Amino acid sequence: MRLMPEVRFRDARLEMAHGAGGKATRRLVEGLFLPLLDNPALAPLSDAAWIDGDGMAAAMTADAFVVRPLRFPGGSIGELAVNGTVNDLCVAGAQPVALMAAFILEAGLPGDVLRAEVEAMAQAARRAGVAVVGGDTKVVEHGLADGMYIATFGLGRPDPRLRLGAARVRPGDRVLVSGPIGDHGITILLARGDLDLEADLRSDTRPLTPFVEALAAAAAQGVRWMRDPTRGGIASALNELAREAGAGIVLFEEEIPLRGEVRGACEILGLDPLHIANEGQLLAVVAPELAADALRALRRVPGGEQAALIGEIRDAPVRTVLAETRYGGSRVVDMLVGDPLPRIC
Repeated sequence: MRLMPEVRFRDARLEMAHGAGGKATRRLVEGLFLPLLDNPALAPLSDAAWIDGDGMAAAMTADAFVVRPLRFPGGSIGELAVNGTVNDLCVAGAQPVALMAAFILEAGLPGDVLRAEVEAMAQAARRAGVAVVGGDTKVVEHGLADGMYIATFGLGRPDPRLRLGAARVRPGDRVLVSGPIGDHGITILLARGDLDLEADLRSDTRPLTPFVEALAAAAAQGVRWMRDPTRGGIASALNELAREAGAGIVLFEEEIPLRGEVRGACEILGLDPLHIANEGQLLAVVAPELAADALRALRRVPGGEQAALIGEIRDAPVRTVLAETRYGGSRVVDMLVGDPLPRIC
């Protein structure tokens, strides 16, 4: 007789932090969803799940988008829904094929607003080379959906050139990022009018397909792991890697590309840019002998001109991320604890 799984999640009520991609999210997923939905596909907690049936492998991912406002400089919820779904497949080592979308619409939503988001979704799908093959529509009472929410499902086929996973990461491997961090989260904050700051800043939302293709073409055998650092930023993504790989990660803080507007907003608000969400940047861990080739390949992709080598995998401190300065100082970079910028994707 099978024993009931141990549910370790004890929080009395859900808070915004449970959806922020940091420690509270991890506690919810590992303490509630994993034990109750117990199956091998869930265990890695990666951006996509792999299934293998009748000799055919496929990657699947699901996502939900609740961003406020619906439109913001550089993008909108419809474009974001496509790019976010495609990117989860890309960084898992899959070539995106198709996606489905479910719309939850609020009664009273103007028809031209809905049309604009469907058009944005169609354009983003064409740019990413995927088809929207189905979905669903529900309408809820006025005041219950902030205009529109979108849930997606994506399907991809394996990229035969890539073998990815935290278990492949080794001490000495290099950590690369495709461009400046924090643009999306701070753009959303400014679009809400929550901060009296003038800044010419746009969301970085875009498909990561060209970056992954460049890495696969230039350094496929050396690419160990990839992630798109959305909620919780690069800090949460790298802490998850350090934990899963049983390794230490050292970041070279001055090498991390960061726009002045993002730095200024974070200083005003007391935020760490490493915790701010991105929607069009790629983190990759690459073998040291191919890191230079990989970096050159990323920089040749439009939008990747500021790609940088920002860190290294080390033996210690185990399961910890450190940020070092060129002057010898260091600090522990932890996962996001609260939710400084809710509803950013």
